[in-house]
Amino acid sequence: MSELSGDKTHSGNARSEADRERSAAVEMQGYDLIGDIHGCASTLKLLLEKLGYRCIDGVYQHPLQRQVVFLGDIVDRGPRIREAVQIVYSMVKAGQAKIVMGNHEYNLLCYMTRAEYGEHPFLRERTPRHYRILKETLEQYENYPRELDALLAWIMEMPLYLEFDHFRVVHACWAEQLIEQLEDSYGVQHLTADMLQRSARHGTFEWTLLDRLLRGTHLRLPNNEEMISRDGFRRRFFRTKFWARQPQFYADVVFQPDPLPSHIARRALSVQDHDDLLYYGEEEKPLFIGHYWREGRPEPITDNIACLDYSAVKFGKLVAYRMDNESVLSADKFVWVDVHQEFRAQVAG
Repeated sequence: MSELSGDKTHSGNARSEADRERSAAVEMQGYDLIGDIHGCASTLKLLLEKLGYRCIDGVYQHPLQRQVVFLGDIVDRGPRIREAVQIVYSMVKAGQAKIVMGNHEYNLLCYMTRAEYGEHPFLRERTPRHYRILKETLEQYENYPRELDALLAWIMEMPLYLEFDHFRVVHACWAEQLIEQLEDSYGVQHLTADMLQRSARHGTFEWTLLDRLLRGTHLRLPNNEEMISRDGFRRRFFRTKFWARQPQFYADVVFQPDPLPSHIARRALSVQDHDDLLYYGEEEKPLFIGHYWREGRPEPITDNIACLDYSAVKFGKLVAYRMDNESVLSADKFVWVDVHQEFRAQVAG
């Protein structure tokens, strides 16, 4: 397996990158989209093999010219982060895969990047909470500083979104107006050094762009209330749908594993709440997202939206969708590895 390096894999403006995506679509016989991996390298290899990929000369590839599209969040939480990164990186470098940045890659990049201005020395403040999120990644790369530097350089090159002729990919939320403004302002789909610095300043366009694309839409809990999530964090915001048509109450838009308290769920959405929400209509191209810690049997959210994050690192499922030329997504196209069953089989074996 080739070593992770900092060599640039793409450059140029967003329009030319979109042209290359369309050209690649002609050559590829289909796409296999894979959700949040979070260091579950063994599960990733099982899923790739289940999809028909084989490791040849250190790179997983498909005999029928299919290509993987990774939805981000390769790092953090899991037991084999370096191996998972290397598998994905090798596939991307060899043209066997594409990737979009996840919020965990972005968090790592900001945690490790010095701030050019502001009160904190790094773009992401080094608090116990922030360290806890990145702990496994930092520990597993502790003795491999050059490898970590190369990973950070690669994250800078990762597109924030991808658009193909017949589908779209983003880690958390497709925000059309922000994407158009990015292309008009910067002419690229990935971060630049200036964009990264500005993205750490709350209220800037760059902050809003990264927040929406990588974390999605969210609403503040009313009356300064807090929730303690399943992973033990205190939260004052909750994640929301961006496909709810004419929602009226908080319960209509909440989209996360942790339910809202009943008195909040019954609360009517305010005018400001409606302004903070986005809407991805049924007439839009199929969209693939990760990020949201889904549970149960994988299936589309709507006819044109599929979330592929099914909590693999929490003994859920590592999920893929086999995308061909359909305009309506189907539950029959999901493929997955059940991590809990895999773990039990390993223990029994």
